[in-house]
Amino acid sequence: MSIQSITRRVQDTFAKIQTIEGIAPLLLRIYLAPIFIKAGYGKLAAFEDTAAYFGNSDWGLGLPFPELMTALAGGTELIGGWLLLFGLATRFIAIPLMVTMAVAAVTAHWQYGWHALPESTLTVPWEWRMDLIEGANERKEAARSLLQEYGNYSWLTDNGSITVLKNGIEFAATYFIMLLVLFFTGGGRFTSVDHFIGSKLTAK
Repeated sequence: MSIQSITRRVQDTFAKIQTIEGIAPLLLRIYLAPIFIKAGYGKLAAFEDTAAYFGNSDWGLGLPFPELMTALAGGTELIGGWLLLFGLATRFIAIPLMVTMAVAAVTAHWQYGWHALPESTLTVPWEWRMDLIEGANERKEAARSLLQEYGNYSWLTDNGSITVLKNGIEFAATYFIMLLVLFFTGGGRFTSVDHFIGSKLTAK
């Protein structure tokens, strides 16, 4: 079999796969939708507490216009999550959701570095708060020793090990990248409301 025939078969295979290319953005949407719906609902359901956290500069984020920021962030996430679920206005809603993730990364998580958890073995080379990783792991070991000595450690760790939240930008950055992919791909061929609306408009 020649190289040309092999190349042709590979290209034919990829061409057939393109007919189901909508599965990838569908999976991204199904993954992201409940995260944003829950986050948005939580912010709006606890509106006063969220606004207080957004606005307080001592123990919160110190953002201006905290009530407005709460309404914008909560509404964008809640409405955006539902739109993503159905694949409706996917590219449009990806933009304010990306802005929300960027604001969250800069205001709430940047000072804690990249990793959400204090990973002893770094998964990325650009972690800039190694001091927090070392400090968090030191405190995790102290907490583990205390629980082993004074608590029912086997019961406490039955459903997962004890850890410390480092709270870096990892999740916000990951969601931003996933939304950026959806911005370029759209909701997905044959798997989104956007596709069928577009097909109707094209047919006219």
